[in-house]
Amino acid sequence: MARILIVDDAKFMRTLVKDALVPKGHEIVGEAENGNIAVENYKKLKPDLVTMDITMREKDGIEAAEEILQIDPSAKIIMVTALGQENLLTKAIKIGVKDFVVKPFPPERLQKAAEKALS
Repeated sequence: MARILIVDDAKFMRTLVKDALVPKGHEIVGEAENGNIAVENYKKLKPDLVTMDITMREKDGIEAAEEILQIDPSAKIIMVTALGQENLLTKAIKIGVKDFVVKPFPPERLQKAAEKALS
């Protein structure tokens, strides 16, 4: 099973992501509430998968994903984002993000995205 880093500025969203992935046997190795912490945690923890919010203060999810993919081109990142950010999602896919999940999401949608990204 995968070691996962959850990145979202909202604690309740990090909990929702955790609640969707832990029952599938995944291990949450870290959490981050902004893109700067996400990049630092990625370097330290080397997770198998990152779930990344787009809209965050300091450094947004696109910038953080870009930075992580420069450090590790094989990084597996799923964007977890609000509706109406389709233009940002297009950019995310172009830089190498594996998939995206729109909030609010059923746990199965996130589980499927994780399986797809990890396979």
